[in-house]
Amino acid sequence: MTAQKRPLSHPKILQLAREVLAIESEGIANLIPKLDHNFVRAVQMIFQAKGRLIVTGVGKSGIVARKIVATLNSTGAPSLFLHPVEAMHGDLGMISPQDVVLALSNSGETSELTILLPSIKRLGVPLIALTGRVESTLASHSDVVIDVGVPREACPLGLAPTASTTAALAMGDALAVALLTQRGFKASDFRRFHPGGSLGARLSLAIGEVMLTGNRVPRVHPEDPLISALREMDEKGFGATLVVDGAGVLLGIFTDGDLRRCLRKFQHLQDKTVAQVMTPSPHAIGPESLASQALEHMEHKAITVLPVVDAKRVVLGIVHLHDLLGRGEFQFKA
Repeated sequence: MTAQKRPLSHPKILQLAREVLAIESEGIANLIPKLDHNFVRAVQMIFQAKGRLIVTGVGKSGIVARKIVATLNSTGAPSLFLHPVEAMHGDLGMISPQDVVLALSNSGETSELTILLPSIKRLGVPLIALTGRVESTLASHSDVVIDVGVPREACPLGLAPTASTTAALAMGDALAVALLTQRGFKASDFRRFHPGGSLGARLSLAIGEVMLTGNRVPRVHPEDPLISALREMDEKGFGATLVVDGAGVLLGIFTDGDLRRCLRKFQHLQDKTVAQVMTPSPHAIGPESLASQALEHMEHKAITVLPVVDAKRVVLGIVHLHDLLGRGEFQFKA
């Protein structure tokens, strides 16, 4: 008769969870000192390739490989998952001479993968290995080896891939981020690959639908004292305030950066008016422009706040970079 197992106590469950997270954190942290010229070579190899990155792996490594492919594709690096078994039965034709292959295997001895290595070599394509054993069969057949070995698995039996797959996944993210940065990938580019995502949805809207309007727009007049601008910036929660005339026409802008310049330039600010310290004729955008265009404009001009004006430069609203990216307060125009 099989003994009935007792359920774990709540404290024991939490203890186990904390241990798993600590071990997996340890595994990722262990990768940092291992980063070297091989990682740089891998990034350069993928960046310079005229074809795609073919990512392959079996089992849990195959699942991680699929996630890496998804991340790379969404950030502008054309990638494709290739199952090693299917590759040996015709899918090897998916690899072109212009491609680069990234192979994942913690042991580096996965038979379904190692049997594929001679064929990859015959195709003459560069091979990058993501492995926990730098002296494995996979590593010996690779042009570049990235060490993703971890001190231990989170599984108490040491059998189920846990910390090792987390480490491989994190290294895949590191590759993706390095590549998107080298490509100069921007949030406006992200929109093209994520038309159905929340960021894509925001950036597809007209700026008039996402801008802040009415009393939420910080604004002062040019004859106001500087302290009024500071109060308006503080009250409205922006790092800037617009400067308008009596008809609401945009004359200038005063930002945190302007304030810092004032502190360096003037000994006394009490007697300064907004007109004396503002940046005149600031960049602005029309309400019919897309949010993606506003984002691209802000990135190009290295600004975080953009006034929205009509054809006569009358202020209609204002948009902050954080609103476009979803990190700040975001609302549709009523």
